[in-house]
Amino acid sequence: MASSRKKGSTEINASSMADIAFLLLIFFLVTTTIDQDKGILHKLPPWSDLPPPDVKLRERNVLEILVNANNQLLVEVDYIEISELKDIAIKHLDNRGKLENYSTSPQDAIISLKNDRGTNYGTYIQIQNELKAAYAELRDNMALKLTNGAMTYAELDDCSDNVDLSESKKSYCKTLKDQIQDEYPMKISEAEPVNLGGK
Repeated sequence: MASSRKKGSTEINASSMADIAFLLLIFFLVTTTIDQDKGILHKLPPWSDLPPPDVKLRERNVLEILVNANNQLLVEVDYIEISELKDIAIKHLDNRGKLENYSTSPQDAIISLKNDRGTNYGTYIQIQNELKAAYAELRDNMALKLTNGAMTYAELDDCSDNVDLSESKKSYCKTLKDQIQDEYPMKISEAEPVNLGGK
C-alpha cells in the first residue's frame, strides 16, 4: 500500500527580499559618511566696479615670495626651503625697523605671494600653512604676554565667542583679541598665477 505523502514546496518565498534590500540600502546611506573636500578659508574683499586705489608702498614693507614650476621658493633674491619660510616671515613681520630689508612695523608689513601656473597644489598649501603659522606664533606670543601666560590667541578667540561665559569675560577676551589683530593684521597679497618658469 503506497502511503500518500504531501509533497512540500521547495521554493523559497522571495516576496520580502526587495523590502529587505531597500532597508539595507537606506541603512548604508544613513550610516555612511561622505568625505567633503575642504578648501582654504580666505576672506575676499567685497566686489567693486571701481579700479583699485593706487597705493604707494615702501619696498622694505613688502616681502616678495615667488614659487616657480619646480616648486622652488624665491624670497626676495634668495632660494630657500619651505621649512625656512616661517622664520623669515616672522622676522619680516616683527622687524619694527631694526633690519634694513624688512618691515618698519607689523601694521605696515605685507607678504606678497606669486605662484607659477605649474606649482603643485601641495606646495601652495605648505606655503600657506607656513605663513599662517608665522602670524599664529606672533599672535600667540602677544596673547601670552597680555594674559600673563594664561591664554593663547586661539583661546582668546574661543573665549570671545563662548556662550557659556559671562558678558564681561567675553568682552575682555574680545578686546584683547582685537588688540592683537590690530598689532599683527594678516596682510597676505596673492597675485594671479603666471608662468614664472622653472620646468
